Amino acid sequence: MAKAILGYVGGPDPRLFEEARRLRVRVRDLEAQILRLQAENDSLVTALHEGEVLTVGETETKREPALT
Repeated sequence: MAKAILGYVGGPDPRLFEEARRLRVRVRDLEAQILRLQAENDSLVTALHEGEVLTVGETETKREPALT
């Protein structure tokens, strides 16, 4: 009888459990993405300091005059 009363009064809602599970999965995915982006950023910074990456403005291009 206690289970029936608990269910009637408003016991745990399965939708809330599912939403909490979904949010935990989403947080875990976002944390993994943050770690991946941080590692990618670190490798780009290292490559930049070692001169392996060209930055805008380093290369000079000869411009031809526009047609008039």
